Amino acid sequence: MRTRALCTGLLVLLALLFGAPTASAHTELDSSSPKDGAHLKQVPRSVTLVFSEPVDLADVHVTSGGKPLAVARADRGGRGAVTVRPAAAGQRLLVLDWHVLDMEDGHPTSGALSFGIGAGDAGASAAHADAGAGAGAGMAVPSEAVRGVWAVSRWVGYLALALFVGGLGFLAMLWPQGSEDRRSRRILAGSWACGLLATVVGAGLQGAYGAMGSFSDVVHLSTYTDLLDSEVGVVLASRALLWVLAAVVLAALLQGGERAARSPGWRVGAGVLCLGLLRTTGMAGHNAEGTHPGWGAVADLVHLLSVSLWLGGLTFLLLGVLPRRRPAELSAAVTGYSTLAGVSVAAIAAAGTVLAWQVVGSFGALFSTGYGQLLLVKLALLAGVLLIAQRSRSWVHTRLDIAVLLRGDRATVRPFIYSVAAETGLVLVVLAATSVLVTAAPGR
Repeated sequence: MRTRALCTGLLVLLALLFGAPTASAHTELDSSSPKDGAHLKQVPRSVTLVFSEPVDLADVHVTSGGKPLAVARADRGGRGAVTVRPAAAGQRLLVLDWHVLDMEDGHPTSGALSFGIGAGDAGASAAHADAGAGAGAGMAVPSEAVRGVWAVSRWVGYLALALFVGGLGFLAMLWPQGSEDRRSRRILAGSWACGLLATVVGAGLQGAYGAMGSFSDVVHLSTYTDLLDSEVGVVLASRALLWVLAAVVLAALLQGGERAARSPGWRVGAGVLCLGLLRTTGMAGHNAEGTHPGWGAVADLVHLLSVSLWLGGLTFLLLGVLPRRRPAELSAAVTGYSTLAGVSVAAIAAAGTVLAWQVVGSFGALFSTGYGQLLLVKLALLAGVLLIAQRSRSWVHTRLDIAVLLRGDRATVRPFIYSVAAETGLVLVVLAATSVLVTAAPGR
């Protein structure tokens, strides 16, 4: 079932990518007035920059010769157009370095405009050529080191989310008695702490990266206050508050044990909280950047929920149910999880297809951009995971009854443990690829 779902998802993905229009990635410069490379008799009184998406004035920075210029909203061009007034000076070349943050996910984009001033056509061409060769040489650029650590924090955040949400779901639906298990309780407590820490630290890293800062900016209060003024900052703050509220849900489970896990009230509260954590995680990603952001939001929620149930269930199965080797728990939890995993994988394939179409936008972009190539690597890893998962599923069909009859005999269960461990390890690698994708620009 899992292999069939993957093949179906890949075929639909290819069909959509062949016929889909190219989606916009991040905020880019569409045009300028005067045009980039124009020859002007004198320094213009103003230069208008028109971006591909609406921008917040506080997120647009333009410099000339290293000096910042005042940015104002342009009279025409809507919320994606701004204007600046270069300083008048006797120069043959005017270079404007621009830097803008995407309003949806906070990713920075930068570039340069150059204009020949007062020279003949040949002089202007030479000046523009020199500008093209040196544009950005003295311009601040985002730190790749900060981006790398930011990607790691995203990986930790995704892992914590999957273990927490998937773990609560596994206990509520398949293994309520596991809420009394010491290992399971430690996994939930650890994932909650890591989720809250990754959200707070990740917000600082994202703010520092967007502002082209360094690691020292992560501990500055101004980095967080500036980020809170943006849409993505509000989303991150909401996610952090939800992690704080998650402590109440977790405490109720740890105190009530199996009784709480079976309680309808606790299940409803935990479900609502988990949906909030999943939704706020997706709101700061790429799903809202395509031609149909509503579909992207739904697909992202389904994708995150399915991955959480899959990985969280695998972890609790591997570290909680299997070591106990109790026949009744093996029979109920393993059989139930096999069905849950099958549904989750089918949902991952369907939602992943929609997200890939939404963000990548064309079949050629899969091969011509680094983002598309990394997505192909992720799909290849997922295919490997499903092959291993198929082996686990075969064991459930052929050997589970024997394992139950033998009261969880170690030798009988060992092949299944190895298969589940390998599946879990590869899913962690897939999460790492996802973290890099989230911090990368789809159009590049």
